[in-house]
Amino acid sequence: MSSKENAATSQLLALLESRYAMRVMWALKDGHAQTFRLLQDSVGGITPNTLNTRIKELRSAGLVNHGGEGYSATTSGLDLLKRLAEVQGFAVKWAASQAKKK
Repeated sequence: MSSKENAATSQLLALLESRYAMRVMWALKDGHAQTFRLLQDSVGGITPNTLNTRIKELRSAGLVNHGGEGYSATTSGLDLLKRLAEVQGFAVKWAASQAKKK
């Protein structure tokens, strides 16, 4: 991987490592717009202030937008979520292997 690719990856990971950022994105994975309140409920446990901050960051990054019906993932955001969908399959297998260790 080139240094330019490493820098881009690091930049994206830094954004997604922010508290609740991935959960906000994951809540928008179905492609349907959500109001602020519905998004807060979908994420669970997030304060309005933190949600506001994450939305601003994700909007600035071009991953989330706000329209008349609420917040939704942009085309880039949906592309990212499509690529992250494989994580769900991995997570299920991983959780099962962890349960066997106990």
